[in-house]
Amino acid sequence: MIRKIRKNEIPNCVEVIRKSFMTVADEFGFTIENAPRFTAFATTEERLIWQLEQEQRLMFVYFTDDRIVGYYSLLELSEKECELNNLCVLEEYRHKKIGEQLLEHAFYEAEKMGCSQVNIGIVEENVKLRRWYEAHGAEHIRTEKYDFFPFTCGYMKRML
Repeated sequence: MIRKIRKNEIPNCVEVIRKSFMTVADEFGFTIENAPRFTAFATTEERLIWQLEQEQRLMFVYFTDDRIVGYYSLLELSEKECELNNLCVLEEYRHKKIGEQLLEHAFYEAEKMGCSQVNIGIVEENVKLRRWYEAHGAEHIRTEKYDFFPFTCGYMKRML
């Protein structure tokens, strides 16, 4: 079941995000020393509370087995564009179409907000993830290299 988060669930959301993104960190050799701003290390309760309350982000969880096993947030950038952030599923719940359900839900929610485009940022070197988003209608539009990341940031968009 996908639903909006409750503020008291933020600690659980932080745990799901950090654990989920840690598998990427492990796969690509990211550490708190070489990538302190990477999601697995930079996500905190304070940050999610700020995003919820100050940025008014929509935040959703996938709830099953009496626990939160997936998460994503949507940030409205303009009348026409939204940004999808931190879509993730705990490793032991992957390959069960939960990520696909969260992604389709995100597109639906973005349309309800009046957005016609959803922007997505990825670790460019994560070819499997890029192909997954492309299989769901996203188009790769550019890359950026930042000094504070040991990887290249890939940017994608999905027209709605």
